[in-house]
Amino acid sequence: MWRPPRRCLPRALRRAAGTGTATSTGTGTAPGRRLLLSTPIFYANGPPHIGHLYSALLADALLRHRRLRAAGPARLCTGTDEHGLKIQQAAAAGGTSPAELCQRVSGLFRQALTRAGVAYTDFIRTSEPRHQRAVRHFWGALGDAGVLYKGSYEGWYCTPEESFLPESQLAERTDGQGRPCKVSLESGHEVHWTKEENYMFRLSAFRDPLQSWLRDNPRAIVPDLFYRRVLRWLDEDLPDLSVSRERSRLQWGIPVPGDPSQTIYVWVDALVNYLSVLGYPESHGPWWPAAHHVVGKDILKFHALYWPALLLAAGLQPPERILVHSHWTVRGQKMSKSLGNVVEPGVCVGRFGVDGFRYFLLRQGVPERDCDYYDEKVVKLVNSELADALGGLLNRSTAPSINPSNTYPRFSEPCFPKVPGCREAGRACVEDYELVAAVAALPTQVDGYFQSFQIYKALECIAQCVRQTNGFFQRHRPWKLERREAGEQLWLDTVLHVTLECLRVYGTLLQPVVPRTADRLLSRLAVGPGERGLSGLTFLPRYDGKPCPFEGRQLGPDTGVLFHRLGKPQTGKKRK
Repeated sequence: MWRPPRRCLPRALRRAAGTGTATSTGTGTAPGRRLLLSTPIFYANGPPHIGHLYSALLADALLRHRRLRAAGPARLCTGTDEHGLKIQQAAAAGGTSPAELCQRVSGLFRQALTRAGVAYTDFIRTSEPRHQRAVRHFWGALGDAGVLYKGSYEGWYCTPEESFLPESQLAERTDGQGRPCKVSLESGHEVHWTKEENYMFRLSAFRDPLQSWLRDNPRAIVPDLFYRRVLRWLDEDLPDLSVSRERSRLQWGIPVPGDPSQTIYVWVDALVNYLSVLGYPESHGPWWPAAHHVVGKDILKFHALYWPALLLAAGLQPPERILVHSHWTVRGQKMSKSLGNVVEPGVCVGRFGVDGFRYFLLRQGVPERDCDYYDEKVVKLVNSELADALGGLLNRSTAPSINPSNTYPRFSEPCFPKVPGCREAGRACVEDYELVAAVAALPTQVDGYFQSFQIYKALECIAQCVRQTNGFFQRHRPWKLERREAGEQLWLDTVLHVTLECLRVYGTLLQPVVPRTADRLLSRLAVGPGERGLSGLTFLPRYDGKPCPFEGRQLGPDTGVLFHRLGKPQTGKKRK
């Protein structure tokens, strides 16, 4: 177990030093246990784009999945980061005040997330009194721990990233006038040499504690490539961190308690939001450190190095997990206002539907690598997997011509026997048994992928099973079976029963990703609100000789096409 450096940690943490900070390593937590899921708080200097929405949808899907598992109380916090030099400058350029700019942009984020069906429970703004009070208390805890000191600091400062950058993270470029300049390797933004007197945080003292924390918790940062990246950072130089700016340079921020000449650094201010939503410093205890932060790879260092070190210094444990995702490009290019290729969530939701766009981002987004966006890809995927494969299967298997009684048909064990020796007498073929085995294993498979932050793989598995089920339906052509013959009617009912059972499983598993579409599907199958959870999900119980509660039940009302096909995008049309 690691031993925090006693010379710079508060007394409460010194007493806990011998116990370490081993935390839960899985998204799946014990029943009844609390969990805080969070997105980054989004910088309020401009409107949201699909990268912001992707972070929020990942967290939202994890929250919805956890609730379906009845795993215990959970919260999802998001919000806007409203302090810093960038906002101060953006407000001045727009002829407005920082407060007015933040009020407007924060409203745009809240509107975009709500419209996309993000079920957040907390929306925090760093301009709120509750947050500022938490930040001042957190700063006081750092001061009491002896980890802050005042010193002269100089270096290359990137205003868009609100951070000082070392030479190793810079590149030589030319500006718009052809003059040589330095830019951030990560973002391409220009940096400027800055020298000022700031408060410094003794980050260098926390190399060993951070390394021990990560060694003891190999799943603290996922995917693994980002975990290994943080370990490499800890092997490099770890200089002390500037945690304030001169008030003369930055007025739009929280003043340092007891020193009105300094403003608390925007990233320290922003990171404390994960505590302020929990009522820090009084009522955070029941929830912290059971927190899972969903963040983009561009802010990994702030969340995986600075934030855990700050927490340890303040006498708190690091968050349980940091779930990292990569970025979205547009036709192979980075999204940029100058290129005019920023993709607005509202436009996409309006064009592709809430569930259509949710499905695309979560199905195509791969946390380990950057993913590319273009309209044609959305249309092709959504039409193929939601409209045609899933929606078409539901429409065909519940059509009045094939199921005139509009009921959940009965399963015939002689037609589809489980006992190997009896299979020759049945009507099912090898591929049918492969389908049953695949769908029976699907809930556990999907659950595992959600736990490992691989939602895209869960959706791949579901899509594959949907294709298999369409093959099953097409293979046996139930519309050609002769109902007047008793044996044919039994087989027809069995084919429909197996198909509807597959659809019930798919609808249940898709609820975290396409909640509205899944609700319509399950309602059509007459699956009640209390029958949609994951903990009691069973597939085809009659195949195992057990009763099926849906057998013989009247189906729900036909509400038409499950998901309408999307039209072809207009090529050459300029999208905002």
